[in-house]
Amino acid sequence: MKILITGSNGLLGQKIVYALKAKSGIEVMATARGQNRIRNQKGYQFKEMDIENCEQVFSVFDQFKPEVAIHTAAMTNVDACELNPEQCRKSNIEATRNLTEAAKKNNCHFIFLSTDFVFDGFEGPYDENAIPNPLSIYAGSKLEGEKIVRNSGLTWCIIRTIIIYGVTDDLQRSNIVLWVKNSLEQKKEIRVITDQYRSPTLAEDLAGACIKAALQKTTGIYHVSGNEILSIIQIAYKVADFFNLDKAYIIPVTTAELNQPARRPLKTGFFIHKAMRDLDYHPHSLDEGLALVARQLSERKTDS
Repeated sequence: MKILITGSNGLLGQKIVYALKAKSGIEVMATARGQNRIRNQKGYQFKEMDIENCEQVFSVFDQFKPEVAIHTAAMTNVDACELNPEQCRKSNIEATRNLTEAAKKNNCHFIFLSTDFVFDGFEGPYDENAIPNPLSIYAGSKLEGEKIVRNSGLTWCIIRTIIIYGVTDDLQRSNIVLWVKNSLEQKKEIRVITDQYRSPTLAEDLAGACIKAALQKTTGIYHVSGNEILSIIQIAYKVADFFNLDKAYIIPVTTAELNQPARRPLKTGFFIHKAMRDLDYHPHSLDEGLALVARQLSERKTDS
């Protein structure tokens, strides 16, 4: 089976590439804008591909002829999307259209990564039948991407997820766990929201669900996240406790006090029974995920 991944330099993309290349009978095409930043460059192909460039997308798809595409690439900085809606539209809507059209030409099963932010956060946690109501430009762009995929004529799977954490090869990609850990190690005060609730998702867990959906050519919408609903500040405190860092540098703030450019849903969280049943999805607890992150960071130090 030939599987193409967009956004292979990102956290989720890297985890998918590493897990897939270890499987026999799979040809992997990793694609990203810019050069390959995955440390181990054996066991798969890499092509530079700007998903906003329609000609480039068609060229790569026509050369590789994937049976499945896993689309992880996106503009995900919620406030940046709010402040630059045109770039958000290109990255998250037009690029998705480019990819689905190239996939359709090659009769390719299409897996699209989406977000809990398609919901307004008034009635979380959510199952797959809940009605989306995006509050921000970013959230609206991801919902629009979902609609493009659903109306593409392809066989498709939409996997929605919630704040992903983990470790990339080059340590260049931050996430809530690394942001809290690094800030507290540097004794920097961080303002952390008290009244938003999420289910942090370990990148390896999410990658496993994406791969299962690819190998089975699963269709439909799936909610894939961690199984604990915690406030953002609870997550920060857990990180501090795990790494024995001083919680005094964590400054509690409300959503209203932080006053970010983009509105966020207050409480999301997912019911993940469908993913557990169909994708054999069994997420790590946050404590287990933090232990894996700690081990990987230790290995990076040893390697360097």
